[in-house]
Amino acid sequence: MADSEMYAVSILCDDCQGALRDISDIMTRHGARIMTVSASVVAHGDKKGLSEIYLEFRSEDGSSGSPDDRFAALFSELKGLSSVISVDTYQPLLRIFGKRVIIIGGGAQVAQVAMGAVNEADRHNIRGEKISVDTIPIVGEKDLAATIDAVCRLPRVSILVLAGSLMGGEITNSVDRVRSMGIPVISLNMAGSVAEHADLVVTDPIQAGVFAVMHISEKGVFDIKRVRGRVF
Repeated sequence: MADSEMYAVSILCDDCQGALRDISDIMTRHGARIMTVSASVVAHGDKKGLSEIYLEFRSEDGSSGSPDDRFAALFSELKGLSSVISVDTYQPLLRIFGKRVIIIGGGAQVAQVAMGAVNEADRHNIRGEKISVDTIPIVGEKDLAATIDAVCRLPRVSILVLAGSLMGGEITNSVDRVRSMGIPVISLNMAGSVAEHADLVVTDPIQAGVFAVMHISEKGVFDIKRVRGRVF
């Protein structure tokens, strides 16, 4: 769907049972189709102990416009809930942070891939795109496999880059699961079976980061589908 059709709202409320249920019921009655939801308890500051519920949604009838105009009655009813303290509207995260490149692996390799990705993302973002880069240096088969599996549960992920010297075993199964969710995987040219299961294998870590951003860019001409299975 078009980015302009999405809305976002952050609701600060008491940390109590049923708050999310009441909020979702009201949104459903007002024709808001919830696309993303997250809830967390504020850990610090003046609002410590309160619950913050963030939702991204679109209008069920597909119409667009200012959320304060389109959903004035919805926001008014939300504010009327006894558990709700405040209701604030925002731009959806896709419009702010954009598509995400996730880089996972050993520290030195992750840093080099990130360098290439950040430099390339800057080139695109300065021209109006929104591409963000997230990294985590981590080692160990079990920890790596669990981290790669978790990529499927992150919002806005567009591509995964695996940066290490050796990956295989259970990590390979995690890579297959990520790809089955439609997320392409770039691997550095490393030992182990992971490289055989990735969409693309790249020897130079900086180039791997550049390729990742070029693939997800709306203005780039690089497409992993056209070189799938190749080694560079």
